[in-house]
Amino acid sequence: MSTTRQHPPGDLGREPDGAGGASPEPADRQWRTLSLGQASGIVPMARDFARQALHDWGWLPASSADRRAAAEDVLLVVSELVTNACLHANGPEELRIGWTPKALRVEVLDRGAGQPEPRTPHRAGRPGGHGMFIVQRLCLDWGVQRSPETPGKTVWAELAAPA
Repeated sequence: MSTTRQHPPGDLGREPDGAGGASPEPADRQWRTLSLGQASGIVPMARDFARQALHDWGWLPASSADRRAAAEDVLLVVSELVTNACLHANGPEELRIGWTPKALRVEVLDRGAGQPEPRTPHRAGRPGGHGMFIVQRLCLDWGVQRSPETPGKTVWAELAAPA
């Protein structure tokens, strides 16, 4: 059902079309992986998994308001990406979280063919459709990576590590 393991990193970066591209993988990035394929209660499970990773990496318990806000941003991004995979991409297969002293990367692998995009124009009072707008606002960068060998995609987002 759910497993945690270290895994080799994938390609990083985002090309202008959002298809993803290769960029160097930081040698010091530590990874955690959670399998979500047939799990129930996926979004809370993903948040709990991310919270534990943040605790293990020293982001939690937060020693300052800035560190607390950074951890809350990570948990919100995890929730939004996993929820989007549930609603629009036939469900998530896997959640990956990678950490370096400078940034944290969240990846959600799903089975969907669609292309996530922030709703434009964004209307705050309109119900639904805020997930990718939130991700775009909170993250340094985000994108979509596809592999010709497997169906689906990886939606990724990177957030700055707290000072």
